[in-house]
Amino acid sequence: MVLPLRLLLAALLIALALGAPSERGLIFNLDTGELCLQSAQCKSGCCQRDSGLSLARCTPKAAETQDCSRKSLYGVYYKCPCESGLTCDADRSIVGSITNTDFGICYDKNDPTTLR
Repeated sequence: MVLPLRLLLAALLIALALGAPSERGLIFNLDTGELCLQSAQCKSGCCQRDSGLSLARCTPKAAETQDCSRKSLYGVYYKCPCESGLTCDADRSIVGSITNTDFGICYDKNDPTTLR
């Protein structure tokens, strides 16, 4: 009688462990490389597409000296915004925004060697 109770308890513990929710979600909290519709879905905070016809995927935010974008179109970026603490030195003209060329480079505004 003791053995079946132990077996039942072990099976119950295994079932609970396997049924525990993971940190990754189906709609939110998506990892890098997973398909997304908006940046709010990604752990990184950036849902990026390469072209107007490509599928958007979660991508890490831009590091120092990488290409960046200040705005997103409907929560999807062509170039991700900068990591925290960095600034995107981008074209702010209306022409840049119409022609989708308002990209820049991430830099640290507190670093005197990279000030613009």
